[in-house]
Amino acid sequence: MKNIKLLNIVGARPQIIKASAISRIIRTEYSDIVQERILHTGQHYDRKMSDVFFEELEIPRPDFNLGVGSARHGRQTSAMITGVEEVLINEKPDVVVIYGDTNSTLAAAVATSKLKIPLVHIEAGLRSFNKGMPEEINRILSDHVSTLLFAPTDTAFKNLIKEGFRPDNSPPYHIDNPKIFLSGDIMYDNSLFFAELAGRKLVSYLDDMGLEENNYLLCTIHRDLNADYPARLGAIMRSIMEIARSSQQKAVLPLHPRTVHALERESPDLLKEIRSTADIIILEPVSFLEMIMLEKSASMIMTDSGGVQKESHFFRKPCIVLRAETEWTELVKNGTAILADAGREEIISAWESLSRSEELAYPGFYGDGHAARFIMNEITLMAGQPA
Repeated sequence: MKNIKLLNIVGARPQIIKASAISRIIRTEYSDIVQERILHTGQHYDRKMSDVFFEELEIPRPDFNLGVGSARHGRQTSAMITGVEEVLINEKPDVVVIYGDTNSTLAAAVATSKLKIPLVHIEAGLRSFNKGMPEEINRILSDHVSTLLFAPTDTAFKNLIKEGFRPDNSPPYHIDNPKIFLSGDIMYDNSLFFAELAGRKLVSYLDDMGLEENNYLLCTIHRDLNADYPARLGAIMRSIMEIARSSQQKAVLPLHPRTVHALERESPDLLKEIRSTADIIILEPVSFLEMIMLEKSASMIMTDSGGVQKESHFFRKPCIVLRAETEWTELVKNGTAILADAGREEIISAWESLSRSEELAYPGFYGDGHAARFIMNEITLMAGQPA
């Protein structure tokens, strides 16, 4: 029996974590028919933002690392296309798997589709309906050159249908006859798997920082629409300090290097004030298990990250979204997330509203926690090797 050669392509922290669910299910249930290779573009190259996740999540070390690093969109993406193409030509995988909506996703999609290799897009169909976001361009283009598209939610699945994808397509599947699936979310798989591990490994983590469970605000800020605009970033930071003071809760900020550099460059006085505020705890980028622990124990989450928004729902935490739109629209419709963008009044209002809500519900939007198994079963069927 011929093994299916599967190439997992990752480049940023969220993709490394997402890939761990697929790698784990291959190791435990598909190792006899699937040969996995991992390509890391090097889009996130700081050890704290990349290598540590392979170690912590016990993902096999990448077989290839392009080492692309940071650059303007065009230069970065073109370098990744060139590097991915070379690996594809040499390795000749049967299928390529991509995740999410980064420049690594787009580069892999372009290179793979041009070489006529079946492409699998995990987290397909997400739309913020704002093409001013680079991520929106990346996810749309990647979807439209994929062979198998796995939508994590019913909303995402319906978005694909609205764009012309036919849910009743029959095999054989290819770029001109793609198949869309409502798979559930592999990050829900991961959150369930790692939540218990975090609880066992990080017994004193909160105590060491003087944090009480359900009595602190968790804040993450990293997107360029906030970090690269001093007025927006300043308004967000001052709102966090105001909420921390008025609520008598600490605010925990695992700050992305981009955000720190922006504050150092544009608002050094504000950064000094933040660091001297007793109610603010600034952390360097945290590990995935540490982030899981912080999320599951917070009273509320404030973020511009799409992944963290979703994880807030997994752990039944209300969420303030520091963007004007979100790809996880079902959370906003559900009332457990509020779009506040970067305005002080809107952020404070969202905090007050969510703090007053006593009966928030968290429906099962993201599947049953077995998305990776479903995805791998469909990949093996497409490749002619059913599990």
